[in-house]
Amino acid sequence: MNHYTIRSLSTADFAALATLENDVFGAMGEAVLCPHYLRLCTEIFADSCFLALDGDRPVGYLLSFTRGKEVYCTTLAVIPEYQRTRVTMQLIGAFVRRVIEDVDVCWFTVKEDNAPARALHRMLGAQEVGRKVDFYGPGDERLVSKIDRATFERMRAKYERLGFVPARPADVAA
Repeated sequence: MNHYTIRSLSTADFAALATLENDVFGAMGEAVLCPHYLRLCTEIFADSCFLALDGDRPVGYLLSFTRGKEVYCTTLAVIPEYQRTRVTMQLIGAFVRRVIEDVDVCWFTVKEDNAPARALHRMLGAQEVGRKVDFYGPGDERLVSKIDRATFERMRAKYERLGFVPARPADVAA
Protein backbone atom coordinates (compact mmCIF):
# COMPACT_ATOMS: atom_id res chain seq x y z
CA MET A 1 0.00 0.00 0.00
CA ASN A 2 1.34 3.40 -0.95
CA HIS A 3 1.66 6.01 1.72
CA TYR A 4 1.61 9.58 0.54
CA THR A 5 2.85 12.69 2.28
CA ILE A 6 0.09 15.14 3.10
CA ARG A 7 1.15 18.54 4.40
CA SER A 8 -0.07 22.11 4.74
CA LEU A 9 0.69 24.43 1.86
CA SER A 10 3.68 26.75 1.79
CA THR A 11 4.61 29.75 -0.32
CA ALA A 12 6.74 27.52 -2.52
CA ASP A 13 3.68 25.44 -3.54
CA PHE A 14 2.14 28.08 -5.79
CA ALA A 15 3.52 26.65 -9.07
CA ALA A 16 2.58 23.10 -8.08
CA LEU A 17 -1.01 24.19 -7.36
CA ALA A 18 -1.28 25.92 -10.73
CA THR A 19 0.04 22.81 -12.48
CA LEU A 20 -2.36 20.54 -10.61
CA GLU A 21 -5.28 22.84 -11.47
CA ASN A 22 -4.46 22.51 -15.16
CA ASP A 23 -3.82 18.76 -14.92
CA VAL A 24 -7.17 18.11 -13.20
CA PHE A 25 -9.70 20.77 -14.13
CA GLY A 26 -8.10 22.20 -17.27
CA ALA A 27 -7.80 18.70 -18.73
CA MET A 28 -11.57 18.24 -18.24
CA GLY A 29 -12.32 21.50 -20.03
CA GLU A 30 -13.31 23.21 -16.78
CA ALA A 31 -12.26 26.70 -15.77
CA VAL A 32 -9.21 26.77 -13.54
CA LEU A 33 -8.74 28.77 -10.36
CA CYS A 34 -7.30 32.21 -10.84
CA PRO A 35 -3.68 32.68 -9.75
CA HIS A 36 -4.70 35.26 -7.14
CA TYR A 37 -6.94 32.66 -5.46
CA LEU A 38 -4.10 30.12 -5.44
CA ARG A 39 -1.70 32.70 -4.01
CA LEU A 40 -4.15 33.44 -1.17
CA CYS A 41 -4.12 29.73 -0.38
CA THR A 42 -0.33 29.60 -0.14
CA GLU A 43 0.07 32.86 1.77
CA ILE A 44 -2.96 33.44 4.00
CA PHE A 45 -4.85 30.15 4.32
CA ALA A 46 -1.93 27.72 4.10
CA ASP A 47 -2.66 26.12 7.47
CA SER A 48 -6.08 24.88 6.29
CA CYS A 49 -5.02 23.89 2.75
CA PHE A 50 -3.17 20.67 1.98
CA LEU A 51 -0.90 19.24 -0.69
CA ALA A 52 -0.52 15.50 -1.40
CA LEU A 53 2.84 14.23 -2.59
CA ASP A 54 4.00 10.90 -3.93
CA GLY A 55 7.68 11.22 -3.12
CA ASP A 56 8.45 14.73 -4.39
CA ARG A 57 5.65 14.73 -6.97
CA PRO A 58 2.52 16.81 -6.17
CA VAL A 59 -0.53 14.66 -6.96
CA GLY A 60 -3.46 16.43 -5.28
CA TYR A 61 -4.64 19.18 -2.99
CA LEU A 62 -7.50 20.32 -0.77
CA LEU A 63 -8.29 24.01 -0.31
CA SER A 64 -10.31 25.34 2.62
CA PHE A 65 -10.73 28.63 4.40
CA THR A 66 -11.55 29.27 8.03
CA ARG A 67 -13.48 32.27 9.27
CA GLY A 68 -14.15 32.30 12.96
CA LYS A 69 -15.82 29.01 13.87
CA GLU A 70 -16.67 28.15 10.25
CA VAL A 71 -14.66 26.43 7.55
CA TYR A 72 -15.37 26.49 3.83
CA CYS A 73 -13.98 23.46 1.99
CA THR A 74 -13.87 24.71 -1.59
CA THR A 75 -11.75 22.40 -3.73
CA LEU A 76 -10.41 18.88 -3.70
CA ALA A 77 -8.38 17.80 -6.71
CA VAL A 78 -6.34 14.68 -7.42
CA ILE A 79 -4.66 14.00 -10.76
CA PRO A 80 -6.40 11.23 -12.72
CA GLU A 81 -3.80 8.48 -12.23
CA TYR A 82 -4.09 8.88 -8.43
CA GLN A 83 -7.88 9.18 -8.18
CA ARG A 84 -8.40 5.56 -7.18
CA THR A 85 -5.70 5.57 -4.53
CA ARG A 86 -5.69 6.57 -0.86
CA VAL A 87 -4.67 10.15 -1.70
CA THR A 88 -8.21 11.49 -1.48
CA MET A 89 -8.89 9.91 1.92
CA GLN A 90 -5.53 11.08 3.25
CA LEU A 91 -6.29 14.66 2.15
CA ILE A 92 -9.73 14.46 3.78
CA GLY A 93 -8.15 13.04 6.94
CA ALA A 94 -5.68 15.93 7.18
CA PHE A 95 -8.55 18.39 6.71
CA VAL A 96 -10.78 16.75 9.34
CA ARG A 97 -7.91 16.60 11.86
CA ARG A 98 -7.23 20.30 11.27
CA VAL A 99 -10.82 21.53 11.73
CA ILE A 100 -12.76 19.12 13.94
CA GLU A 101 -11.88 20.74 17.26
CA ASP A 102 -11.83 24.35 16.02
CA VAL A 103 -15.01 24.89 14.01
CA ASP A 104 -18.72 24.58 14.62
CA VAL A 105 -19.75 24.25 10.97
CA CYS A 106 -18.14 23.08 7.75
CA TRP A 107 -19.56 24.23 4.40
CA PHE A 108 -19.19 22.61 0.98
CA THR A 109 -20.33 23.82 -2.43
CA VAL A 110 -20.50 21.45 -5.38
CA LYS A 111 -21.98 21.15 -8.84
CA GLU A 112 -25.12 19.03 -8.82
CA ASP A 113 -23.69 16.60 -11.38
CA ASN A 114 -20.53 15.93 -9.32
CA ALA A 115 -21.74 12.63 -7.83
CA PRO A 116 -18.34 11.57 -6.40
CA ALA A 117 -17.93 14.81 -4.43
CA ARG A 118 -21.52 14.70 -3.19
CA ALA A 119 -21.01 11.10 -2.03
CA LEU A 120 -17.82 12.11 -0.24
CA HIS A 121 -19.64 14.94 1.53
CA ARG A 122 -22.41 12.54 2.61
CA MET A 123 -19.82 10.03 3.85
CA LEU A 124 -18.42 12.80 6.06
CA GLY A 125 -21.92 13.49 7.43
CA ALA A 126 -22.79 16.60 5.40
CA GLN A 127 -26.42 17.40 4.65
CA GLU A 128 -27.44 19.34 1.55
CA VAL A 129 -29.11 22.51 2.80
CA GLY A 130 -29.52 24.78 -0.21
CA ARG A 131 -28.50 25.99 -3.60
CA LYS A 132 -26.48 29.02 -4.73
CA VAL A 133 -27.27 30.53 -8.12
CA ASP A 134 -24.60 32.42 -10.11
CA PHE A 135 -22.08 31.39 -7.44
CA TYR A 136 -18.86 31.63 -9.49
CA GLY A 137 -20.48 33.67 -12.26
CA PRO A 138 -23.64 33.86 -14.36
CA GLY A 139 -25.23 30.45 -14.80
CA ASP A 140 -23.01 28.70 -12.24
CA GLU A 141 -25.18 26.83 -9.75
CA ARG A 142 -23.88 25.00 -6.69
CA LEU A 143 -25.44 22.82 -4.06
CA VAL A 144 -24.54 23.79 -0.52
CA SER A 145 -24.06 21.22 2.22
CA LYS A 146 -22.85 21.46 5.78
CA ILE A 147 -21.62 19.54 8.77
CA ASP A 148 -22.54 21.15 12.09
CA ARG A 149 -20.95 20.61 15.51
CA ALA A 150 -23.53 17.98 16.53
CA THR A 151 -22.81 16.02 13.34
CA PHE A 152 -19.05 16.26 13.90
CA GLU A 153 -19.57 14.70 17.31
CA ARG A 154 -21.98 12.05 16.01
CA MET A 155 -19.53 11.15 13.20
CA ARG A 156 -16.41 11.15 15.39
CA ALA A 157 -16.39 7.35 15.89
CA LYS A 158 -16.51 6.88 12.12
CA TYR A 159 -13.73 9.46 11.65
CA GLU A 160 -11.67 7.52 14.22
CA ARG A 161 -12.27 4.18 12.41
CA LEU A 162 -11.22 5.80 9.12
CA GLY A 163 -8.05 7.12 10.76
CA PHE A 164 -9.03 10.76 10.24
CA VAL A 165 -8.72 11.61 13.93
CA PRO A 166 -7.10 9.83 16.85
CA ALA A 167 -9.35 8.01 19.28
CA ARG A 168 -10.29 10.03 22.32
CA PRO A 169 -9.23 8.65 25.70
CA ALA A 170 -12.09 6.75 27.37
CA ASP A 171 -12.56 9.43 30.07
CA VAL A 172 -13.05 12.14 27.39
CA ALA A 173 -15.18 10.08 24.98
CA ALA A 174 -18.00 9.52 27.49
